[in-house]
Amino acid sequence: MAAYEEQEYNKPFQFRIWAKMLPFFKPYKKFFFITFSLNLFLAGVDIVVPLFQSYAIDHFITPNHLNGLSPFAIAYVAVIAAQALCVYVSVHAATTIEMNVGKDLKWAQFEHLQRLSFSYYNTTPVGYIHARVMSDTLKIAGMIAWGLVDMFWALIYVVGVFVIMFFLNAKLALLLLLIVPCIAVITVIFQNKILHWNRKVRRINSQITSSYNEGITGVKTSKSMVIEKHNEQDFYCRTGEMNHAASRAAKLNAIYIPMILFFSSVAAAMVLARGGYMVQNDLIQLGTLSVFISYAVVIFEPIQQLARLLADLISCQANIERVMDLLAQEPNVTDRPDVVEKYGDAFNPKWENWEKIQGDIVFEDVSFMYPDGKEYVLEHFNLHVPAGMNVAIVGETGAGKSTLVNLAGRFFEPTKGRILIDGVDYRERSQLWLHSQIGYVLQNPHLFSGTVRENIRYGRLDATDEEIIQAAKSVSADVVVEKLKGGYDSDVGESGGRLSTGEKQLISFARAILADPAIFVLDEATSSIDTGTEQLIQQATQKLLKGHTSFVIAHRLSTIRSADLILVVKDGKIIERGTHKELLAQKGYYHELYYKQFEEESAMKVFAGTQ
Repeated sequence: MAAYEEQEYNKPFQFRIWAKMLPFFKPYKKFFFITFSLNLFLAGVDIVVPLFQSYAIDHFITPNHLNGLSPFAIAYVAVIAAQALCVYVSVHAATTIEMNVGKDLKWAQFEHLQRLSFSYYNTTPVGYIHARVMSDTLKIAGMIAWGLVDMFWALIYVVGVFVIMFFLNAKLALLLLLIVPCIAVITVIFQNKILHWNRKVRRINSQITSSYNEGITGVKTSKSMVIEKHNEQDFYCRTGEMNHAASRAAKLNAIYIPMILFFSSVAAAMVLARGGYMVQNDLIQLGTLSVFISYAVVIFEPIQQLARLLADLISCQANIERVMDLLAQEPNVTDRPDVVEKYGDAFNPKWENWEKIQGDIVFEDVSFMYPDGKEYVLEHFNLHVPAGMNVAIVGETGAGKSTLVNLAGRFFEPTKGRILIDGVDYRERSQLWLHSQIGYVLQNPHLFSGTVRENIRYGRLDATDEEIIQAAKSVSADVVVEKLKGGYDSDVGESGGRLSTGEKQLISFARAILADPAIFVLDEATSSIDTGTEQLIQQATQKLLKGHTSFVIAHRLSTIRSADLILVVKDGKIIERGTHKELLAQKGYYHELYYKQFEEESAMKVFAGTQ
C-alpha cells in the first residue's frame, strides 16, 4: 500500500493564510468578542491578585493588626468570584466557537466533496480525505477557539506584569528582565526543532490513516493473497517512523521544560536575594518583594506558552492549507452559470424546469483527451444511439471501454465536438438533470450500510414498500431476500459485505429498476458467480434494459449477442462496430476475441465436469 505523497507545508506565519478562515469566523464574532474581552479581564485579575497579597502583608501582617480586613476580604472575594464567572462564560464561548467552526469546516468540505468530479476520487486516497475532514479540522477548530485566546491572555499578562514591576521598582524589574533573553533564545531553538518533528508526526499520521483505511477495506484481498505479513510490516514501519518522530519531539520537550524551570528558579532566587537586601535596608516594603517573587515564579510560564502557541499557530497553517487546498479543488466538469440558474445544482435542483429524457444520444465529431493525457484516446468519433438501443462495448482489460460511458454520462466532456441528448448539447442542461436519468449497475456494486429495503429505496427515496418489493421481484432479487433471516429488513453489512457479489448485483438491479432511468450503464460481469445466480442476473438484465437506452461494458461476449450495436475497443480506439453477426462475418478482432473466449469457456466446462 503505497503512501500518498502529499504536499509539504512548512511556511512561516502568513496572515493571508489565516485570512482564508475569516468566512468561518464571521458567524461567531459575538463569541470571539466575549472570549477576548473576558480574557482581557482575566489577565488583569491574574496581574492584580499578587497586589492583594502585597497589600495584606503591608497592611495586616507587618503592622500586626486587622483594621480594614473586612472591606479587603469582600473586595478579594468579589474579584475571585468575578474571575470564576468569567472563566465559566469564557470557556462556554470558546467551546461554542470550537464546536461550531469545526462543524462548519466539516460541512463545507463534505458539501464540496459532493461537487467534485469522479476523477478526484480516482487519484486521491480515502485516508487523505478523511485526515483533512477530521484531523485537520479538529486541529484548526482547537487552535482558533483556545490557542488564539491563550496567546492573547499570555501577551496581555506578560506586558501587564512588566509594567506593574517597573512601576513598583525598576531595578528589580530590570534584574528579572535579564533572564528573558535567555528564555527567548532557548525557546526559539527548541520550539523550532519540536515544530519540525511535530509536523513530521502529522504527515506520517495522514499516511497511517490512509494505510489503515486500505487495510480494512481491502481485507478480503489481503487474506486471499496471503499478504497479511506484508501489510503488517508496512504498517509497523509507518507506525515506527511516527513513534520515532514523536519520541524526538518528546525528548526535546523533556530537555526544554526543565531548562525553563531552572531559569525560572534562578530568577526567583535573584529577586529574593536582591529584594531581601532591599527590604533589610528599607528600600522597598516586604509586600513589594512578595509581589516580585510571585511574578518571578510564574512570569516565564506565559512566555513559554507564548512561544509554544506561536509554534502551534505556524504549524496550524499546514492544517489550514490542506483544508483550503481541498476546498479549492475544482471539478473537471461544471455547469455554466446560466444553466445553474435554470436547472439548479445538486443541492438546490429546480425540478420544475427539467425536461423529460427520451434517451436519444448522438456523438458528433467527438475527440477526447484525458485531462492529464498527451494524446487523443478518441478522435472524430460519430455515433447515433436512438432511444431504446442497446449498445455493447467490448475489448480486453485496459482497452478503454469506460471512456465512451464516461463521456455519455458527462463524467468527462469532449475535448472537441459535442454530445447531444435528445437533440440538445448536454452542456446546455445540468449534470444533475442527466445523472438523475442514468442508472448504474457496476461489476462490483456498492451497497450502503443498512437494510436491503433501505438500499433498494435509494433508487427512489419516496418509493413505497410495495414498490420496493415489486422492483425486487421484477429482477428476481426477492430470491436473495427470501434467504435472509430478516427479509427486507436484513442488514447487508458495511458495503454489502454480508452478501455475495451476485446477491449484491441483484439488489443493485432492483435499486436501478425502481429508479426507472431513461439510460442504463451496465458493467456486466458474471464470471465469478455461480451458475444459478448467473441465470438470475441474465434474466434481470433483459428486464432491466428492455425499452431503455443502454450501454453494456461486456466482459463475456456470449452475453451480448443480442445487442443492437457492438463497439470493439482496442488501445483506447474504436476499431470495429456492428451487430454480433456482422462482426463475426468480418473475421476481424471481434471474431478473434469471441472464439478465443469461447474456447476458454469450453475448456473450463470440461475441466469442471472432470472434478
